[in-house]
Amino acid sequence: MQTVAPLRPSPPRRPAHASALLLPEAAPQSNGGQRPLLEGLTEREVALIMEKGRRRVLYRGATLFTQETPNDGIWIVESGRIRVFYAAPSGREITLAYWYPGNFVGGPDVFGAGLHKWSGMAASNSSVLHLPGKALRQLVTQIPALAIGVIEGLTFKGRCYSTLAQMLGTRSITERLAHLLLHLGDLYGVPEEDGTVIAATFTHADLAHMVGATRQWVTISLKRLSEQGVVATRRTQIVILRAEILAQMRGGEECA
Repeated sequence: MQTVAPLRPSPPRRPAHASALLLPEAAPQSNGGQRPLLEGLTEREVALIMEKGRRRVLYRGATLFTQETPNDGIWIVESGRIRVFYAAPSGREITLAYWYPGNFVGGPDVFGAGLHKWSGMAASNSSVLHLPGKALRQLVTQIPALAIGVIEGLTFKGRCYSTLAQMLGTRSITERLAHLLLHLGDLYGVPEEDGTVIAATFTHADLAHMVGATRQWVTISLKRLSEQGVVATRRTQIVILRAEILAQMRGGEECA
């Protein structure tokens, strides 16, 4: 087993229940996301998994896996934040989700057959534990709780990605941006006298990738919302001033 010490990144502030940042309006599980894969396992079972795995340290921006390349198992996120996304032939990207410690990435072919359907990269300094497909297949036959965790994780991902596809196909970009801002406010919001600060840093490009738009469109839209008094921008943070207007926009009602 590789003995590289994991990095100690400083992830953005987030409540304990936000185990994944997802754009879809899917109903979350009781903990707000995918159940941590190793939750409920005994110390012996965890030790066996660690023995079969190989740790990998990624700096921000490093590629973990790339779509259309052979898949080989899963990666359990130990620290940091992993962004999974789909890239079209034109180069345009759409973010599927950001996954946090306790989650796993690398599906849907978790046992190593087939090609990756999307890509994964480190959105911040991260440490992951790679479980090759062959080793994972052996482990799930020995550890029922791990098998259930993998099934539940794939079910949750499938539900979220299905909802995302429906949203992209039926909602306008403006509605998706309004929903995303409210969603970020729920996950990272810090109440202030004049509104709610999204206490996490997402660039305009990050927001664009999550709603399926261009960075220029997001910049123009945020400027327009700022001029209307709906949001305010402070350096790298966004402040939601009038959540009720965003809620109207999310429902398809454009503000004047």
